[in-house]
Amino acid sequence: MAQTQADAIERPQGDKAVSPAKLAHIVLRTSNYDEMVNWYQTVLNATPAFRNEILCFLSYDDEHHRVAILNMPDLEAQKDGVVGFHHAAFTYADLGDLLATYRRLRDQGIKPVFPINHGPTTSMYYADPDGNQIELQIDNYDRIEDATAFFYSEAFAENPIGVEFDPDELLRRFESGEPEEDLKRRPDVGKRGLADVKLR
Repeated sequence: MAQTQADAIERPQGDKAVSPAKLAHIVLRTSNYDEMVNWYQTVLNATPAFRNEILCFLSYDDEHHRVAILNMPDLEAQKDGVVGFHHAAFTYADLGDLLATYRRLRDQGIKPVFPINHGPTTSMYYADPDGNQIELQIDNYDRIEDATAFFYSEAFAENPIGVEFDPDELLRRFESGEPEEDLKRRPDVGKRGLADVKLR
């Protein structure tokens, strides 16, 4: 008897946990519907797969949607100092793409609130019109094994936060032809914690 595709898939036995295959999308509720849709379209260079007066599905790749915006009038504004969602991260192919995105958004008045080299990533955090943060990043290592090794290093134990940078200066250095490997290397600034972080 021929083996079917379903038979060929190895299924977990008993109580063995199965991890998701991928992160599909995030959904944000808002009372600033048009402003939020426009912001995410601009920042992610996304296009609506569907939009009406209640809901908008946005995508920037082959997935039908990566971000959904739900229109819910009369929601209270977020308060500082409460628990909840902190940020979602989007990875770019290389430093050139990240910096081109930074320049495009900067020239439209959208600036990062927190540019930082974490070590494994070079990241720029942005705040959307409702105050949610998104992280635009690149991987600083070509191999995931090297990035993972950094998490177990003494440098990361001493400074698990990272080192802030000036995006305009990084852009200038990139455009002057400085090697990308040098630009992505995290400087050693000693011990740091959350109290040392200052948002713009």
